[in-house]
Amino acid sequence: MTSTVPASLTPTADGSTLQAVLLDMDGTLVDTEGFWWDVEVEVFADLGHRLETAWRDVVVGGPMTRSAGYLIEATGATIAVEELTVLLNDRFEKRIGSGVPLMPGAARLLAELAAHEVPTALVSASHRRIIDRVLDSVGHHHFALTVAGDEVTRTKPHPEPYLTAAAGFGADPWRCAVIEDTATGVASAEAAGCRVVAVPSVAPIAPAPGRAVVPSLEDVDLAFLKDLVAEGR
Repeated sequence: MTSTVPASLTPTADGSTLQAVLLDMDGTLVDTEGFWWDVEVEVFADLGHRLETAWRDVVVGGPMTRSAGYLIEATGATIAVEELTVLLNDRFEKRIGSGVPLMPGAARLLAELAAHEVPTALVSASHRRIIDRVLDSVGHHHFALTVAGDEVTRTKPHPEPYLTAAAGFGADPWRCAVIEDTATGVASAEAAGCRVVAVPSVAPIAPAPGRAVVPSLEDVDLAFLKDLVAEGR
């Protein structure tokens, strides 16, 4: 985890119930879920295997080790998870070398959160090397705290990543709004006790108590996030 704020960070400047906003990265903030799948297809093609399109819904949003393990088992490829993880990260890092596209509404939302001094964190199952490369393009300054998948003992769907982020801000999880694009990420955030906005990228996500589902970040602003947390009380 990297952080530029003390654990005793004061809640939002206007004193609202919302204490922090925690965003997923791939498919939520940046339009890279397709990149990951393309990389997985290419790497397995190099290994002599063809990936079934249906497997994409299984691996999307998951931690690297789980996705790699599943694809190895599904294809019968003779490669260790650790070796495959290196190949995938290397290929993905090369793919995003010239920059990554933001999801619609992401830039506006990040600017609004900054303007209102809302503590904002990036919480991803991707490894630190990938997060830092993405933020070279997006802007490290948008996030006071970042949590990578290889920096926690148990990554998504376990609640540890979001509990770690909330603790880093000295915030109550139930007063944190999380924005996620996959069922795996939603499960992690809700298990941590956070309120969730789901913006599905690949597979559909159903509404549920304490969870809102919207088609795009264009539908999310600070007032929306405040209302979600207030309603959750």
